[in-house]
Order: sequence, then structure tokens, then C-alpha cells
Amino acid sequence: MPIQKQLSVFLPNRPGVLGQACSILSQAGVNILAMAVHDTVDNGVIRLIVDQPTKAILLLEQEEFYITEQDVLVIEIENRAGELARICQCLAEADINISYAYCTATSKQEGGCLVLRTDQIDRAQEILGHP
Repeated sequence: MPIQKQLSVFLPNRPGVLGQACSILSQAGVNILAMAVHDTVDNGVIRLIVDQPTKAILLLEQEEFYITEQDVLVIEIENRAGELARICQCLAEADINISYAYCTATSKQEGGCLVLRTDQIDRAQEILGHP
């Protein structure tokens, strides 16, 4: 369960802007490993985990996008009922707050991937049983 850098990119909430940001990264050979999009009336925030975060930051800043970095846990999880509840319960019992999370798996996959932001990332990593 590695701690990875996540990029939060603030974009105007207009058609085509997300595609533009993704194209900038793909044309430079940066692979998007995880993405979540959150919208407001005027702006969107895309949270990205990429294989080359420093390169991604430089490319997107050249386009005048505002970017922040956060450390997140990326956890491979079993795709079964109760797995997310178990993880949340473990962290709650340790008084660790989950700021946000996103995950995915299809019904045919045996496992999935959970991206988790907590207020105590190192301790969360330890509690969930991974160095």
C-alpha cells in the first residue's frame, strides 16, 4: 500500500477543458492511473494519480492550471461486500479521519483499488497492515 502523490488540478467548468488537460498529459507520455472529477458551478477539480507527477505538474502549470499536491494511500482491495466498511471501521477505531476517498472495480474483477486521503496517512498505512 504505497503512499503516492496525488495532483488536484483546478479547471474551468466548461466543455472540453478536461479533455484538454488529459491530452496534454497523454501527448507527453504521462499515464493517468486514477482520476476523480468534482464539480462546482464555475470550476472543476480533478484529482489525478499519474506515473510522472513532476512532469505532469510542469506541463499543466504551463497551461496556467492551478495545481496542488497531496499524499494519498493507494490500496488494492478485495472486491467483496464489506471490504470498504472494514477499512473505514479500522480507521475510525484509531480516530483517523478520512478526508475523501475514491475507488473502482467492475463486478467481474476480484479486486479493486481505493485511493484514500486521511489526516494521519502514515498511521493509517500502519494500521491497515502495510509498511
